[in-house]
Amino acid sequence: MKKLIPYIALFLILAELVLILVSWLLSAAMPNSGVRSMLSGEGIRWFLGHYGTILATPILSWLILAAIAVGCLRSCGVFSHSSPYTYRERRAMLIGGGTLLTCVVAVLLLTVVPHAILVSATGGLFPSPFSYSLIPVISFSLCAFSIVYGLIAGTFQSLRDVYDSLLCGIRWAAPCVLFYILLIQFYESLRFVFG
Repeated sequence: MKKLIPYIALFLILAELVLILVSWLLSAAMPNSGVRSMLSGEGIRWFLGHYGTILATPILSWLILAAIAVGCLRSCGVFSHSSPYTYRERRAMLIGGGTLLTCVVAVLLLTVVPHAILVSATGGLFPSPFSYSLIPVISFSLCAFSIVYGLIAGTFQSLRDVYDSLLCGIRWAAPCVLFYILLIQFYESLRFVFG
């Protein structure tokens, strides 16, 4: 997959360039077609003026939060334990599991009790504040579990180790973030040209 991502990125860059050229040609050849040129004043203003808002979607924040959680989970050592579990690892799993259970209970209390805070005005879970916060809550819960497990199991020796584990996922997901940027820009450009 790592070898494929640069080619996908190149394809998206070339597709964006082709779209820019095709939008210019179609808008010039068929002025009443509704196709907008990305090389017109309107297109250039849209592209440069909205670039930041196009990228700033919930998907980007979810991608970053999920990457942090996965990196922390991978770094804490829960998947690379010795066989059988040592006493320290069993204790870390028990206390980390308790942390995870506490997060689950807190979310349940915010969603299933009458007049819960995270449900919609009609009482549903989808769409609601709960559904919008699902990825951040899962990411936070996994990070809390991972940090507790890593500290008790001895995988994390210092605050620096915890901090590095949080960054590990961002380094791992950096190609995905670049892929997201190219993909969302191409998608929004298609919507601008033909929408």
